[in-house]
Amino acid sequence: MLDFRRYKDPATGEEWIETSLSGKPLLSTTQLNKSTAFSKKEREAFGLLGKLPPNIETIEQQVQRAYLQYSSYKHKINKNIYLNELHDSNQVLFYRLVSEHLAEMLPVIYTPIVGNAVKQFSHSYRTPRGLYISYTDKDNIEILLENRSNPEIDLIVVTDGEGVLGIGDQGIGGMDIPIAKLMVYSLCGGINPNRTLPILLDVGTNNEELLEDPMYLGLKHPRYSGAEYDAFIEKFVTAVKKIFPNVFLHWEDFGRENARRNLEKYQKQVCTFNDDMQGTGVVTLSAILAAAKATGSSLLEQRVVVFGAGTAGTGIADQIRDAMCHEGLPIEEANRRFWLLDKPGLLTTETPELTDFQRPYAHSSEEIQNWVLEDDKYIGLYDVVKNIKPTILIGSSAVAGAFNKKIIDEMASHTERPIILPLSNPTERAEAIPEDLYQWTQGKVLIATGSPFPSVAYEGSDIPVAQCNNALVFPGIGLGLIVSQAKELTDEALWVACKTLSDFAPITKDPKGSILPNMTDVKEVSVAIAIAVATQVMKEGHGGLSDKTDLKKVIEEYVWKPDYIPLVKI
Repeated sequence: MLDFRRYKDPATGEEWIETSLSGKPLLSTTQLNKSTAFSKKEREAFGLLGKLPPNIETIEQQVQRAYLQYSSYKHKINKNIYLNELHDSNQVLFYRLVSEHLAEMLPVIYTPIVGNAVKQFSHSYRTPRGLYISYTDKDNIEILLENRSNPEIDLIVVTDGEGVLGIGDQGIGGMDIPIAKLMVYSLCGGINPNRTLPILLDVGTNNEELLEDPMYLGLKHPRYSGAEYDAFIEKFVTAVKKIFPNVFLHWEDFGRENARRNLEKYQKQVCTFNDDMQGTGVVTLSAILAAAKATGSSLLEQRVVVFGAGTAGTGIADQIRDAMCHEGLPIEEANRRFWLLDKPGLLTTETPELTDFQRPYAHSSEEIQNWVLEDDKYIGLYDVVKNIKPTILIGSSAVAGAFNKKIIDEMASHTERPIILPLSNPTERAEAIPEDLYQWTQGKVLIATGSPFPSVAYEGSDIPVAQCNNALVFPGIGLGLIVSQAKELTDEALWVACKTLSDFAPITKDPKGSILPNMTDVKEVSVAIAIAVATQVMKEGHGGLSDKTDLKKVIEEYVWKPDYIPLVKI
């Protein structure tokens, strides 16, 4: 654990960091390194004289040089490598650089480029970061947690690498996902990176390519599952609760069965959140609320088809369904407004191996007995669109091009302004391309995508494409939960986060605007969501603050900014 502490004088607001590190160890500590920005006084006190060029720079000058270096790389994966190396050497400079070029650089450090980094993890491994907790260390988890670098932890992002983006089981390479998520928490939500911890739970991999790769750095063993897996997760959560009793635990990219089971088992024991399920659901519902408002319809009038009924797809359906219930619809009737498809086609009560979370959306054979089908043995996406005439089509399948012209033509023939959300990541897995959707619907479509796409030129207009990016919502949720010292994240808190995000949609003010805010507005959006979530947490009695607390002020004081702070030698 690194030896440094941050202090603030409550009377003057003056801040400083005390540390015993000096010389090369100080320059090698990313949390404290200032490189050429160390002052003359700091250079003298910490034994840095002669170890740096004599010119003392401002952080603004350093940012200029770093941006020139970043811009010299042509390929995005090389830009990703550069930014990660900068993060490993000078954390504050990294966050200042990216925060000043957020819209440009966020897709490079986060989705979609992080998916490429994950696949290359073992072959491109450079610097250790975060904690790796292997199944073989199941009896030593507390010891491993004590080996962390940052002494005080508010937020943990953990994965087991089984369900990474749209690329599946990546084993130990999944570590790049918690690292990237925490970067986004700090960039968009202002959460101090020195109070965060990325964790990879290595329970093996079922990816044969990785198991056969001599360079693979993870546990070369088929994934542990069943009772062995559950016992391991139980030991992990127990250790986390003991060492970090007030931590916010974020689950990321677990397999669909484990993702839901872990969340449901522990959500009453620790303040926890699954972004694949809840974050994706919230941001998608926000887009739908804005789109429905733009069409002059209500949420209760929608008929929803979800193509891809895994963790993300059913999580989205759950969030929209729960919102319909908020609007007064009984849950059984709300479930009937959804048609979910997975590999077996439309989920019905006769579909083999239905999961517990898919079952509420399965339709009976009586409901579809009069359908006209292309194939009597398989009910595909076109069949569902033709027979139920959906107003909303959502893709979470990772099947590129699944929303083809035939399907979209059919949908547009009965829906004046179809809401179509091809949400799969990375970009090459998207179910449709926005430009095609505009052409096929004569410009009537309302779109949000999972990956970033350029604006579409259509009939003389340059139309922005909304990105259904979880970064619009999870940083604000996390900030609100941490600041309010929340013991639990409830459905009501997610609902207020959703409504808050929807209020920022440009289309609510401009008919040609997008159905989600631009990433350039994400910091303002995150603060608004944090205030709404913290207020709801306190209202429900799940917070640890006084009812008289000025939450807006507390949030403003908590938000971390990438500025150098004076160092004091101890």
